[in-house]
Amino acid sequence: MAGRGWGGSVATAVGVAAGVGAAQLGFGYGLGIVNWAPVDAGATEASWFASLAWATWIAAVSTIAGAVCAQRLHERGGNVVAGGTLHRVTLAVAGAVGALITVLLVAVPSRAATVPDTFSPQTVAAGYAGVGVLVGLVVTVWTLHSRAAANNVIATVGWLWLLAVVSVVDGVLAGRGLTSAQLGIWQIAHDSPRFWLRDHLYWPGALLALGSALLIGALAARRPARAPELRLGAVVSGAAGPLLVAVAYFLAVPRLATISPAQVSAHLVAPYAVIVGAAGSVLVASLAQRAERRAAIRSTPLVPHPRTGELDDLPAGTDPLADRGDDRPGRPAGARPGAGGPGPVDDTGRSASTGAGPVGDPATTPPVTGRARPVRRGRATAATATPADESSAVPQADPPAGPPAEVPPPDTATVPKPRPGRRTG
Repeated sequence: MAGRGWGGSVATAVGVAAGVGAAQLGFGYGLGIVNWAPVDAGATEASWFASLAWATWIAAVSTIAGAVCAQRLHERGGNVVAGGTLHRVTLAVAGAVGALITVLLVAVPSRAATVPDTFSPQTVAAGYAGVGVLVGLVVTVWTLHSRAAANNVIATVGWLWLLAVVSVVDGVLAGRGLTSAQLGIWQIAHDSPRFWLRDHLYWPGALLALGSALLIGALAARRPARAPELRLGAVVSGAAGPLLVAVAYFLAVPRLATISPAQVSAHLVAPYAVIVGAAGSVLVASLAQRAERRAAIRSTPLVPHPRTGELDDLPAGTDPLADRGDDRPGRPAGARPGAGGPGPVDDTGRSASTGAGPVGDPATTPPVTGRARPVRRGRATAATATPADESSAVPQADPPAGPPAEVPPPDTATVPKPRPGRRTG
């Protein structure tokens, strides 16, 4: 079944390539676009090089058209499984075989050409057509792997033939008759000097060629660039169509002193059209990737970060130990180390530092013996005076093991004495 599908695709590629090549050359001969023997003897050499460029380009385009058409029909038939790399190379070779008819259709009419320094015009013309088939074979492998490149070539072919027809019609209306048209260039008014830059660059034609390459490159890559699996092939697909034109002009490069200024302008603009066309497809692919990234960000739900009570969840500038109380049982609210209170309290309510009973217990609170006489202020008093709650606020460390140290007698100067004659009970 796969062999039968391959046979039909190969026959389709050969037939379509031969038909497209013959149709294009017949159309070009009928409108005078490809003219090997012009009536005006002064335009012989210019028409010769223009016809060589057209013959090279038509042979390459015919090869691509046959292979691409066979691949599209093969995919519509549901035989996508058999369409691997080997199948694509086979279709490219089949398209090149079918496009060989252009070599014959170019060699026979070119015998009437009379070109100086050319011993056999038909051999030269047939050789250019054969090189065009080889160029088309290489580009065909690219277009079969990249749908965007194939679309760019198809759109470029349609645009260049439309431009050639408009150029011929303009020449007929201007009274010049059927003259050979330049590949990819249309001279709107070649007699006006304001359209020329330094007498060798026709800027309206250059602007038209560059603008069309940019637009076709962007439009042909727009749809494939939206699919992630086709985006890589769409990145530089804008260079496929202009590349065929640039290669045709490069192969048919003449002596610039023997051709018209319009042909010089066409030869100079063709390489830049390749760069501009590739820039258009790169721009579209980058915009599609950016839109996809934004859509992915918008579709991703925002998950709130749970608060775990750790230090990282507190607001900025908040001291985590500023108002942190102790939740152990028996500790009164606000009684924390360093807060000026009675100090740490154990589970029974006694002070951990002084061993006293619960705070506020009348059984353990020492009685007041009377009014104390104010202490005289002196050096000893100032040196030994300490805050009342300093010893109870800071927890004391356990004394080291060993014999108890001798406690010095209290300083009588610092202990208040009761006044005589007053009751203390």
